[in-house]
Amino acid sequence: MGVLDGRVAVVTGASRGIGAAIAERLAAEGARVVVAARTVDAARSKLEGTIGETVARIEAAGGTAFAQPTDLSREHDRQALVRAAEQRYGPVDILVNNAAVTYFAPVAEFTGRRYDLMFEVQVNAPFHLAQLVVPGMRERGAGWMLNISSIAARHPTFPPGPYAAFGGTVYGMCKAALERFTTGLAAELYADGIAVNALSPNKVVPTPGSVFHRLTADDDPNAEPPSVMAEAALALCHRPAAELTGRIAYSQDLLDELRHV
Repeated sequence: MGVLDGRVAVVTGASRGIGAAIAERLAAEGARVVVAARTVDAARSKLEGTIGETVARIEAAGGTAFAQPTDLSREHDRQALVRAAEQRYGPVDILVNNAAVTYFAPVAEFTGRRYDLMFEVQVNAPFHLAQLVVPGMRERGAGWMLNISSIAARHPTFPPGPYAAFGGTVYGMCKAALERFTTGLAAELYADGIAVNALSPNKVVPTPGSVFHRLTADDDPNAEPPSVMAEAALALCHRPAAELTGRIAYSQDLLDELRHV
């Protein structure tokens, strides 16, 4: 028996990295998981990992999942994702918004197309998906939404450090918007018993994406493994809203806190 037996979970950006780790962890606790992302064919991606591979690992471990190809920048795909989840498994109990399209460049050099795409995937998509799943969660009097954020949401210090010119301003804007959306929605849904939280890693996580952007390396001794984020995500996806909602949480800090509860 797992703490998520009978629950239906949708995890976006689950073809690799943190999203895949969360999908696998939720499935290990009994959730039926819808694995959503764009990457279906490994040969057509710069980064390793596909939604089919994530599903295969879940099924090999005895879990239940299916892959739903989804471009989170498209409204139609977002609607199709929720519809497919409901048709296959039933109403969505858990929504994990992890998908991201990320570019790094100084503001003066940032293109409008890239700016719009980042906000569409990292801010508008979680907003829209929440609108799609909230009615069903309200009917059942319970639900969990988790938005994956980053320490980049924090304001820079002054004088700025050596990475100030790296070009992370727009990425930080997206994550800051996502965190404010999290706390606002948590307040709106508190009386409905629906938990809404944001979760960031304490340290950079070596994933195909972060390694590609040279934010870390696979052998970085100061990095945080994806399994830590997955464990923290599980903690935020089954406790009652009255107990744990509206949090801007950090993985290791949250797990340390819960060990002492």
